[in-house]
Amino acid sequence: MSIGANVKTDVVAIADLVAGAAVLDLRVLAGRDGLDRAIAAPRIQKPGLALSGWPEQLHEGRVQVLGGTEIDYLGAIKPEARRIGVDTILSSRPACVIVCRGLDAPAELVARCDATKVPLLCTRAVTADVIVEITAWLTDQLAPHTEVHGVLLDVLGIGILVHGKSGIGKSETALDLVVRGHRLVADDVAHLWQRGNAIIGTGAGVIRHHMEIRGIGIINIKDLFGVSAVRETKKVELLVELVEWLEGAEYDRLGVDDHTTELLGVAIPSLRLPVRPGRNIATLIEVAARNQLLKAAGHHSAREFQARLGEVLAAARGASRRTEVRPEPAPAARDAVE
Repeated sequence: MSIGANVKTDVVAIADLVAGAAVLDLRVLAGRDGLDRAIAAPRIQKPGLALSGWPEQLHEGRVQVLGGTEIDYLGAIKPEARRIGVDTILSSRPACVIVCRGLDAPAELVARCDATKVPLLCTRAVTADVIVEITAWLTDQLAPHTEVHGVLLDVLGIGILVHGKSGIGKSETALDLVVRGHRLVADDVAHLWQRGNAIIGTGAGVIRHHMEIRGIGIINIKDLFGVSAVRETKKVELLVELVEWLEGAEYDRLGVDDHTTELLGVAIPSLRLPVRPGRNIATLIEVAARNQLLKAAGHHSAREFQARLGEVLAAARGASRRTEVRPEPAPAARDAVE
């Protein structure tokens, strides 16, 4: 089973990087006409040997980063060699070139970036920080993502995505959990993306931190319950599907088998909770979160109970066999009795 089948992958332009990676305070030095160039991959490159005219390691559509070593090298070599190095970098058609540590870019690089419409950016951040920050930002931006109709909560540190058909009580259950001290991440629409082998979720746009309660209307959880009642993002660790209770339907009563649901290609633990009058769904979800914490710690209650039950039944069967098979008295003992 899978949910969130409408998987998307965004195209990230250099203009998006300049606006999104605000912590780096990127400034455009040249190549403004190329700010719509797309970034092909989140991996950053340092040109290295390419500055000497060796282009083999360069890949098209990557962000090229020049640190102190590269700028010092370009400044130390002859103009002709510098021109060859700059042309070698730009011949790979990079997404952009970033000069770190607030260093002055060589005039040849500025001129060639303007001519080839390759954005040349500058930041005061050190090279290592630039690589880490841009890699993390691009990894999220270029990751497969989707939107799911449901509620995402942080319950006892476990990210739980509650989904089900409209009107089944997802928002009311989430509100009950918030009142108990748990935290809301998203209501109605959860925006999800893949980060490695994890799925991260957040609220969608303007409705973030808001909740729709039928009969009351739109409420702002952050304003009503304070900043401690919400959080911006959370890893999805458990999927809970709310379904209507149907007489005669089979529901899991033991919990021995673990079920998973595929979300953006990642298998997430999941369970189905039937809803009917008298069942406190918020309490059940809270218990499910505690049970998930136990499983993560290596304690599977249902399987441990099954193992103990098996031991008790095996012991009972052994005792029964010993009672049924009684040894025949020895001849001497039999004669003494007679």
